[in-house]
Amino acid sequence: MSAESARHIDEVAFRKLVRAKWTISLVLTAFILAIYFGFILVLAFAKDVLTAKIGTHMTLGLPVGLGVILSACLLTGIYVYWANRTYDAAVRNIIRSMRGK
Repeated sequence: MSAESARHIDEVAFRKLVRAKWTISLVLTAFILAIYFGFILVLAFAKDVLTAKIGTHMTLGLPVGLGVILSACLLTGIYVYWANRTYDAAVRNIIRSMRGK
């Protein structure tokens, strides 16, 4: 394999990796923004939904707000899991491939 074709393979793998990183980042960002702004919009335009009592001392807003926070943690965990399992391994493979030339 010529040096030029090997370089091309590395560039293609790197571009594919960058595209995958942007895709996962943007999808997870869109999810958290939809969750957060959905919560804010309900808070702004339908307060009565979140002020509904679900017991003697709690309103619906508390578990929903906690759900927003936990969803952010979950989505961050999904990204970290993906990065540790897929992204980091792909970066190591590209670097190993480039050093082997």
